[in-house]
Amino acid sequence: MRNRRAGTSPPDLTDRRVNQYYSKSPMSGSDLHTYAPLLLHLLIAAALAGALTAVSVLVGWRRPSRAKQQAYECGMEPTGDAREPFSVKFYLVAMVFILFDVEAIFLYPWAYIFRSLRWYGFAEMMIYIAILLVGYLYLWKKGALDWHK
Repeated sequence: MRNRRAGTSPPDLTDRRVNQYYSKSPMSGSDLHTYAPLLLHLLIAAALAGALTAVSVLVGWRRPSRAKQQAYECGMEPTGDAREPFSVKFYLVAMVFILFDVEAIFLYPWAYIFRSLRWYGFAEMMIYIAILLVGYLYLWKKGALDWHK
């Protein structure tokens, strides 16, 4: 058996310790100081990127030649015009891919709280996946996923 004092309960996993970043009151003045580490990180990253670029420009050799000025495409000699138009189907497939990618991201928060949602959450997610599947099958039947047509 556990040794418990009367009237106390074990801490809940969602209880936070009060420290310099968190306080018991959710609306306690301006909490902009909590963003200081992020701001410092961004400033250091920007300064490092600028310093590396400046050093490269100042120290780097500039010996242009015909071979260096020519476009490089996977070791093959470039042929044709680089401004050749792509089929609209290619862009459609790309947008559909991004759309399904973004919709798949919604599965992660659901998976995180799956146990607390119980059967209601499971049924909701099955409806969500069924709607996605219907959309996917519609696009497949219409030939939107094949840009060679």
